[in-house]
Formats: sequence, C-alpha cells, structure tokens
Amino acid sequence: MTEKKEKTGKRISKADLKSVLGGTILASEKVTKQLPFVIFIAFLGIGLITNRYWTEKTIRKIDMVRDSLKEYKAESVIHETQLMYINRPSEVTKKVIERKIDLVEPLEPAKKIIIKKTTAK
Repeated sequence: MTEKKEKTGKRISKADLKSVLGGTILASEKVTKQLPFVIFIAFLGIGLITNRYWTEKTIRKIDMVRDSLKEYKAESVIHETQLMYINRPSEVTKKVIERKIDLVEPLEPAKKIIIKKTTAK
C-alpha cells in the first residue's frame, strides 16, 4: 500500500511540473484565490528590502559623522594646547618685546580691592 502512495506522489509531482511549465497552473482557481496573499507577501518582501537598504545607508552616515567628530575633537585639542601655550606669561612678554609695545611687566602682584557696603537709612 505504501508503494502505491509513492507512485501516485511521483505522478502528482510530474503533473504539477507540467502545469507549472505549461502555464496552466496560473489559470487554476486555487492560484487565483491566493493571488492577493501572494501580492501581500511580495509587498512585505519589498518593504523589508527597502528597510534594510535605508538602515545600511543610515549606518554609513553615522560612521562618517563619528569619524569627522573624532577629527574635530583632535583639532580642538590641538588648538586648545596652542592657545594655552600662547597665553603663558612668558610668551606674552616675548610678543610684547617683539612688537616693541611700551608695556612694562608689573613688579608687584595684583591686589584685590574690597569695598564695604554701607546700609542707607
């Protein structure tokens, strides 16, 4: 009995193959009933492919922004270091002497001025 099922299974698959290759399967009622579902599945597949493409494009943009951010941070550190070097009192004194500006370095340290508040009545 199992041999008959196997033989009929092979015959059915040959008939299905002929109907697929011949194009008669597209005209069958079973296929036309399932056509909206097939279109829905195709639409979902296209949506998934589009979503994947958009996600990869966004990830590439994020990586580019991260790389440029690293470069800007490095430049910021370089400029900050240069600014700290230029603002040292010895460097300021050298610049004043080079430009022959009539400024004199104070000999006394700066003093804090304290003003006492008076209450007005």
